[in-house]
Amino acid sequence: MAQKIAYIMSRFPHLPETFILREMDELVRQGLNIALYPLIRQQQETVHEEAMLWLPRARPLPLFSWQTLTANLRALFKQPGIYLNLWRHTLLESWRDPYMLVRLLILLPKSVYAAQAMQKESIEHIHAHYATFPAFAAWIIHQLNGISYSVTVHAHDIFVRRTMLKRKLGEASFIAAISEYNKQYLKDIVGDKIARKVHIIHCGIEPRTYEPSLLDRKPGYPLEIIHIGSLQPYKGQRFLIEACRQLLERGIPFRCRIIGGGEEHANLTRMIEAMGLESVVELMGSKTQQEIAHLLPTAHCYVQPSVITPSGKMEGIPVALMEAMASRLPVIATSISGIPELVRHGETGYLVPPADALALADVLAAVYENPEKAASLAENGRSQVLQAFDLQTNVTQLANLFTAVHNLNEKQTVFTEPQTGLRQTTI
Repeated sequence: MAQKIAYIMSRFPHLPETFILREMDELVRQGLNIALYPLIRQQQETVHEEAMLWLPRARPLPLFSWQTLTANLRALFKQPGIYLNLWRHTLLESWRDPYMLVRLLILLPKSVYAAQAMQKESIEHIHAHYATFPAFAAWIIHQLNGISYSVTVHAHDIFVRRTMLKRKLGEASFIAAISEYNKQYLKDIVGDKIARKVHIIHCGIEPRTYEPSLLDRKPGYPLEIIHIGSLQPYKGQRFLIEACRQLLERGIPFRCRIIGGGEEHANLTRMIEAMGLESVVELMGSKTQQEIAHLLPTAHCYVQPSVITPSGKMEGIPVALMEAMASRLPVIATSISGIPELVRHGETGYLVPPADALALADVLAAVYENPEKAASLAENGRSQVLQAFDLQTNVTQLANLFTAVHNLNEKQTVFTEPQTGLRQTTI
């Protein structure tokens, strides 16, 4: 019988998180039984076609319900030490971050209900995407019923929101990091003991989904620029818009399309209007992954102008970069986080410093003026993605880790720590 694994993420469906959706689909293709447990079932206008197939299978986790109340009362009476200590540790370790404290206290009763539901469903292992709320839920469930869990860490979940991070990762069977940068970062903040459990598993794409761009890149043609990303400060779209203003001043013909929706839409719209760029810069809104696959080959180059915000929020390795490179587009990205592991300057694309619109404009001008070099880097970039960021290959690595945990669970020893009443697992 196929191994039954519960997938936990904060929201589903969530348009930007195609990497989780693709990962689940590929695991199913490889023979695993995936049960979907989103912490919030989200309503949104644009939904990927593949996500629609998962929606009927998403297990509800109600906050205010008779089932949730009953599950918590049962846990209190059957496991009073563990149950009360879950509340105690959550309060003691998160009170310094009110944002996290409130949300974790709301999430805790839902997680207790999820523990009961997963036990009834005979879940063998839990995989949480993000080390914030999903990993917290997995930790709670593990404490109550002993189901093993693992975590994929991405970006803000380790760069910004680190409340209870050591505790959540310390009990995980393994940790998947999307980049070497993330692995080293974790080693620095949580120590060698936890870092030894970290495996680098890149997010992946299905290369056959992306047709290589065949647009003419001869000088004199308008440069077609494209960017994909949620409209948030750390994505840095304002620096791309500023670079477009500089291209206009230099007399370089171009069109820039920005795909995505988010909180920065109004600010970016005002910026475009103030700079008189309405005819050449377009905010296209959210698109499905099928629509994006069709739009990418209509561009000459792709730009990822990401920055590090004052809070420390930044990218991991944007999947949109992989998609653009698979489409044989020259890519320009900022040299932050794990991006240089994908984009090697002068080899597979161009890197510029973050928050530097002038440098970005200079490279865009170079792409326009030297299309042959840009095409050569784009070819190298496509080869790099096919080699290191193939979905099937990378998901197979994850599936092998799930199998290893399954085998090791047969030998695992569980005991209750006398001082805290919390469950600890030794493998």
